[in-house]
Amino acid sequence: MKIPFEPEFAGININLHLILEYLAFFIAFRYYVFLRGREKDKISSGNRLSIILGAALGALVGSRLMGFLENPVFSYSPENLMQLLNVKTIMGGLFGGLLGVEIAKSIIGEKQSSGDLFTLPIILGIFIGRIGCFLSGTNEFTYGKPTAFFMGMDLGDGLLRHPVALYELIFLVFLFLMCLKLKKLKKLENGYLFQVFMLFYFGFRFLIEFLKPNVFFILGLSSIQWLCIICFLYYRKTVFKFLRHAY
Repeated sequence: MKIPFEPEFAGININLHLILEYLAFFIAFRYYVFLRGREKDKISSGNRLSIILGAALGALVGSRLMGFLENPVFSYSPENLMQLLNVKTIMGGLFGGLLGVEIAKSIIGEKQSSGDLFTLPIILGIFIGRIGCFLSGTNEFTYGKPTAFFMGMDLGDGLLRHPVALYELIFLVFLFLMCLKLKKLKKLENGYLFQVFMLFYFGFRFLIEFLKPNVFFILGLSSIQWLCIICFLYYRKTVFKFLRHAY
């Protein structure tokens, strides 16, 4: 199979990445509904709806903002402005969604942790979306630097590159299985599962950024890596808890 994979149907090029992106949202939401139906949700339906709305709005703003900050230097033109409105990143979406949830909870007065029920559906959604990123090759900025590593692949420009999206797919499988196992623990603290997901995923993304050909850096780190550091600081209590258990 040649990458970028651009199938045709009736003479029309199919945007497989866009289709998989929408499919990711649909399947992840249906999986969330399935899990909520099986488990006793401590949050009322009205408050849960407000939390989902807060997450969606926060994710929308966060994904666009971080998409811009990945390369904030550009020339002003109608074409570049349209491109700017379309850029987005899952990292900004996750952290923006987290802040959106916290704001929504403070408004409605909800004290219960709300992230655990979203954890597995989010991982599943990211996995489906990343398949589209991988198949898009160099058409999406999810490819890596040129490499002589045995997993180097031609992603569309004739160079052997780190298939960063493929690395992430492999990591997401292990993360999903780990969270699934943690979920079965009876003494698991409420909200802990989502914190584990955020820290492990953001930790992975911090490391994998060194394999990407980023062009904009602040003190040697990309904007995504700085967002990862902010996430670690946000969950500093959980990080210290990890370190104490490891010790």
